[in-house]
Amino acid sequence: MSYLEDYKGKLISAAEAAKKVNSGDWVDYGWCAAHTVAFDKALAARASELTDVKIRGGVALWMPAVFQVENPGDHFSWHSWHMTGAGRKLAEAGIGYYASIRYSEVPRYYRENVDPIGVAVCQVTPMDKHGYFNFGPSPSHARATFEVSKIKIVEVNQNQPVCLGGTENTIHISEVDFVIEGENPPMAQLGAAAPNDVDAAVAKLIVDEIPNGACLQLGIGGMPNAVGMMIAQSDLKDLGVHTEMYVDAFVDISNQGKINGSKKNIDKGRQSFAFAAGTNKTYEFLDNNPGCMACTVDYTNDPCVVGQIDNFMSINNGVEIDLFGQINSESAGYRHISGTGGQLDFVMGAYRSKGGKSFMCMSSTYGKAGAPKSRIIPTLEPGTIVTDSRSVVQWVVTEYGKVNLKGMTSWERAEKLISIANPIFQDELIKAADSMRIWRKSNKK
Repeated sequence: MSYLEDYKGKLISAAEAAKKVNSGDWVDYGWCAAHTVAFDKALAARASELTDVKIRGGVALWMPAVFQVENPGDHFSWHSWHMTGAGRKLAEAGIGYYASIRYSEVPRYYRENVDPIGVAVCQVTPMDKHGYFNFGPSPSHARATFEVSKIKIVEVNQNQPVCLGGTENTIHISEVDFVIEGENPPMAQLGAAAPNDVDAAVAKLIVDEIPNGACLQLGIGGMPNAVGMMIAQSDLKDLGVHTEMYVDAFVDISNQGKINGSKKNIDKGRQSFAFAAGTNKTYEFLDNNPGCMACTVDYTNDPCVVGQIDNFMSINNGVEIDLFGQINSESAGYRHISGTGGQLDFVMGAYRSKGGKSFMCMSSTYGKAGAPKSRIIPTLEPGTIVTDSRSVVQWVVTEYGKVNLKGMTSWERAEKLISIANPIFQDELIKAADSMRIWRKSNKK
């Protein structure tokens, strides 16, 4: 049988595919820009027939249709590896839940730990002449998801970019049960806000630490984006990329001729990533680009792999840090905001790298004008999630400076962190540190 004949034999409508779901099933929607669209709408149309369908995904860029039905919690619940705005709304409604991860381990979770998946479905590119569908910008853990699923469905979207590169970034027609020809929706857009003055100040402090030939990892958010913009405008050269998430900033740096990967110890000349989300310029840049390498997350995020790359620069956002050096990057108390993602992986991996540095950046304050609150606090509030333990944190950067916490005692950590806090909070932080017995009379203010 030819690949095309096999394809035609497995081709079904989204409505027919949705009938494969039974009450009580786990259904996997894929990851980020590859989340299903047509299947999701068809499953939403079946809501009244179903109960306790548990849907798993991550980095949702839109609200799934199944949660736009009447009383969605009577039929569906959302289980996310990484929360975004949609996931937070579902969590606040009592029908969305976060699964804590080290992102590098997620493929193994599927193969060894999670409950059996009834149906796995995600968007893919059209089948090529060899019978393969490409996972597009979301190879991450897709192969592992399909391996352990009872029913395997691909949803074809002609707008998905073909992302070349590493292993496990495709699936063959012989390995899937059903094919849906989707609605070919445009790629979901994830733009970045223009950096403000604080972002720019933090970015300058970090860029000053980056040498020529460094390899970059940028997290999501305003400050990493500001660092990327400043790198694009700098005199840096011969840069490389090995990152979890590929974003617009990398395209800007590439277009300025600053990325060639010539100094990378592994994957020389290629920009490695586990998934991508950005505007059309990112998807267009990645499409059939042999200079980019779409990989599984257990490769990109493995600290042992990252540690093989000299001068690895990891740049991520934090929400708050206490005087012990514990960083929260994912919650407001017990209210979940995002997730651990690969931040811990890269913080650990960068320190393994010869010449490597990890930067946790944050504004010194947040809140309404006239009533600021410090992001540097004595201790984390009860219920707050520790994303990065004090022992792994290296550089911390605010608009008031940068400090390296590696090897520091408790009083040295307190002194360094207070030195980069907003001055209006420094005296009260010193008092708190003194009451916590982590301040010395010989300390500098």
